[in-house]
Amino acid sequence: MPRDVAWLLVLQIILRPTLVIGIKIKIAIKNFRTLHVDYPMINYPKGFHGYCNGLMAYVRGRMKDWYCPKVHYVVHAPWEGIRKFCKYSESFCENYNEYCTLTQNSFPITVCTLGSKQPPTSCSYNSTLTNQRLYLLCSSKHNAEPIGIIGLS
Repeated sequence: MPRDVAWLLVLQIILRPTLVIGIKIKIAIKNFRTLHVDYPMINYPKGFHGYCNGLMAYVRGRMKDWYCPKVHYVVHAPWEGIRKFCKYSESFCENYNEYCTLTQNSFPITVCTLGSKQPPTSCSYNSTLTNQRLYLLCSSKHNAEPIGIIGLS
């Protein structure tokens, strides 16, 4: 085997996990922006029976899943205003195996909560608009991007 080919194989073995992780993080960042940031806030037609029912139909379609999430958070603020809190994340959340942070600022947030006592195939949500700080999951310790919301404060 020529030396260059052997070197290329070694590089692929070494770099492939890094490339896969990088792609997964980019997808997580894109999903966060798509599924958790709605600014300016969209108005869904009356046929959706409220903001959260319209939004969660979109979320479930994006996730390609029929499962009805019990709680979903949507932030109504510009991406840059949210993103800056993950730039330096000193905390590691072991339960999520990711770096995490609590935002210093409060944000307008819609909490979509799955209604109780409904058939398993139906996903009917209640909407609660609040203004709170976010517990964010971040893509790394430094120069990171938000990849999830784990709660409110």
